[in-house]
Amino acid sequence: MNRRTVVVEGPLAFRMRRIAAARRGETGVQILTMPQLAARLAGAFTQPARSADLDPAIRAALEAGGFAELESIRQLPGMIRAVARTLAKIWQADLSLPIGDDRSARLADIAEIEQRVRANLPRGVLTTRDLRAAALERLVHAPAVLGSVELDRVVRVAPVWHPLLQALNETVPLSWHSPGATDVSWFPGEITTNQRPTAVAMEMVSCANPAAEVVEALRWMRELIASGRARPEEIAICATSTGEWDEHFLALAADADLPLHFSHGVLALASREGQVCGALADVLLNGLSQDRLRRLFSHAAGRSRALQNLPLNWALGLQPGAALFELDQWLRALDAATRLRSDGIDPRPILIPVLEMLANGPAAAEQAGTMLLGTSARVLWSEALRRAPAEALEFSLQEVRLPDGRDPGACAVWCPASHLAAAPRQWVRLLGMTTRSWPRRAAEDPLIPSHVLSRGTLDPDPVTAQDRRAFQVITAQASGGCILSRSRRNAQGGLLAASPLVPQGARVQGLKRARIPTHAFSEADRLLARPDEAANSPALAAANACWRDWGNPAITAHDGRTRADHPVIARAIDEVQSAKSLRLMLRDPLAFVWRYALGWRSVPEDDQPLTLDARAYGDLVHELLKRTVDTLEPSPGYSRAARHEIETALAEATTTVSAEWPLKRSVPPLLLWRHTLDAAAQLALKALTLDETFQPGTRSWTELAFGRADEAVAAAIDLPWDPTAPVIITGTNIRVQGSIDRLDLTATGNAARVSDYKTGAEPKKADQIVLGGGAELQRVIYALAARQLVPDNPRVVARLIYLGGGEPRVYKLPDLDQAIAEIADHVRAAGVLLRQGRALPGPDARENWNDFRLALPASPTAYFQIKQSVLSRAFDDFARVWSCR
Repeated sequence: MNRRTVVVEGPLAFRMRRIAAARRGETGVQILTMPQLAARLAGAFTQPARSADLDPAIRAALEAGGFAELESIRQLPGMIRAVARTLAKIWQADLSLPIGDDRSARLADIAEIEQRVRANLPRGVLTTRDLRAAALERLVHAPAVLGSVELDRVVRVAPVWHPLLQALNETVPLSWHSPGATDVSWFPGEITTNQRPTAVAMEMVSCANPAAEVVEALRWMRELIASGRARPEEIAICATSTGEWDEHFLALAADADLPLHFSHGVLALASREGQVCGALADVLLNGLSQDRLRRLFSHAAGRSRALQNLPLNWALGLQPGAALFELDQWLRALDAATRLRSDGIDPRPILIPVLEMLANGPAAAEQAGTMLLGTSARVLWSEALRRAPAEALEFSLQEVRLPDGRDPGACAVWCPASHLAAAPRQWVRLLGMTTRSWPRRAAEDPLIPSHVLSRGTLDPDPVTAQDRRAFQVITAQASGGCILSRSRRNAQGGLLAASPLVPQGARVQGLKRARIPTHAFSEADRLLARPDEAANSPALAAANACWRDWGNPAITAHDGRTRADHPVIARAIDEVQSAKSLRLMLRDPLAFVWRYALGWRSVPEDDQPLTLDARAYGDLVHELLKRTVDTLEPSPGYSRAARHEIETALAEATTTVSAEWPLKRSVPPLLLWRHTLDAAAQLALKALTLDETFQPGTRSWTELAFGRADEAVAAAIDLPWDPTAPVIITGTNIRVQGSIDRLDLTATGNAARVSDYKTGAEPKKADQIVLGGGAELQRVIYALAARQLVPDNPRVVARLIYLGGGEPRVYKLPDLDQAIAEIADHVRAAGVLLRQGRALPGPDARENWNDFRLALPASPTAYFQIKQSVLSRAFDDFARVWSCR
């Protein structure tokens, strides 16, 4: 057997050459890269330094400190990567620091780092120049170890390897099958150039943006394969840098089920293991929260050492709305949840050590990875931590890649141009043919700028020259077809100019993003190409009908028109209503159907709020009022309490709410939360000290339930009525429920006063408000409940109290009977409207705070302009509700 060595360049060429050797049944051939060849010749288990070896060595070198110019930046997150790139350039250019008589402090620092790195590398791991030196010492073994050496389509050999190849020429046969477009004058062996096929004329196309480029590339690829003009292994798609197109290819190729190989690997975050790492990094970098921990534990439970025995229902009893951003909040929430559990399971011994560790943030990154990640995920985690400090996990995880598991010998390939130049294919499509990418611009080295060391010395083969050379090699070997593709705009919408590498006078074919393709790459694309077939798709037909109906100046099913007496709507009307549901019924019937008939809910925000929204702030003030009055009743009694007693009770309520609210809902960060509580307590004190005189024996209740059906409310004691007793709007069959902000009841029970507190700003003409166009219903409903539930038909006073601004303003309802009659009329009219099938958007649908705005057209202003006249006619007399006082 005659041993011979084939040298290739890049991962694609490496795998393709191995496949070719297997298909031809070659024996005695070893396929290596230049560093592998040097390590093979050096022997003694020598291996070239990889990033996994260099990064820890560089980190240790930087941590030692003592630099003249780099001391102030040595701990920056990107320093390890910058040093690795600079050293790679120095070694590839075969430079020995310091250079000549240069005594630059910057170069002295780099030289010191290089010495430390070489000393810190594991035994047997050598830098490029050391590896070459070790190989040169063992040239005598080259015939036995290497045999003849052939450089197969290597585009360029770095200067550091020139002495080794020149020395090898004296001991073994040496040849280079050059693809051309490179300097071979220094090479001492035999040089051959493969007979170049006749390159076809290049075609130029322009697409809307990078995503459209990917779509057109996949259409082109599918057409070549389906027509039989090319096999998958003859097709390549490339760009100088793949980052802008990677995610599009990953998603669309999977959807199309096309055989596409990523020679540079796929993003680790696209895998399950990558998502586990991302969930852990999210917790460590952004802090504890219930959403983040639920995501992490859903991945890690049962698969990691620390969570091996965690029960699936570990979160049972935790309030879904509680954000739980602090460790103390988690501990108290878990205590409360464990007390509520009926299954006897206590997850705290498993959870608490994990929570305490995660609360340490990035400092616990290594320990967290060991405890919470499986074997495969730990490899990715270690790789990310090796590349950058734990504080930069968000960025380092985005750079980690995994093999895609596909065979390039049976697949089309998506790769960087540098990979394809060493393993060219017959059918190629070059993406990103703009001035930004083809060629890329050479940038200053961040550590050794040109004023310290000339760019030509440090980087004799800049990225611009590499891209030009790759373009020449790739296009020259494209015997089947060559298409140059560029975007008219980038992902941010900026205009892009064509690359200077595009042949002069080339005709450009503009491809519209919404064009009908001649060959589709997926089912969705096929439906785009066949409108008649797409029209038969139920989902697309419904979407098209909705789009047309939104622009139709008539009332349609997509505007809220339904069949009369629809059972779902009738059932929603017959349910027990509240002030909130009645407001939707009166001011936005379509939203009423969405919310109470169909059960739609708005999705709460996951991020920690900096302020409470208006509704949550109002709930906070009401909670303080309730707890304060409950503390004062029945002894000494709120009506008899002195101001200092009220302030003491309010302080106790504030302390309790401060601890309990974070366990039930999201609150701002601690400092802002304290400020919010103080402001809410001031409003509550205004409300509590507003009424200076009471009749003797008057009792007060806050957040007093009525019309409820739940057992917890029914079990309450010391209430003026049965909270489960029905409350019906007089003159209708509509039952209502809710909680009265405050009820004051005299000792004899002959008079009651209900108060509706408003924490927002006082509106104009507040003294004239009765129903507020259907927006202010609570005061009347509170009075209606008190009238029906307090025995002996007491005299009821209903008040609206605005706490915002300066002094509280109190507005009494002048005619309660008239207000109740108006509500009854309006509710009956709304019920008739809905039962007739006219569940249309009302005035609240146009407000920015509308929770259901997402279900309306993206431009609601234009939509309501189109529908204005027909909506007015459809609502007819019902629209008078919105103009009532």
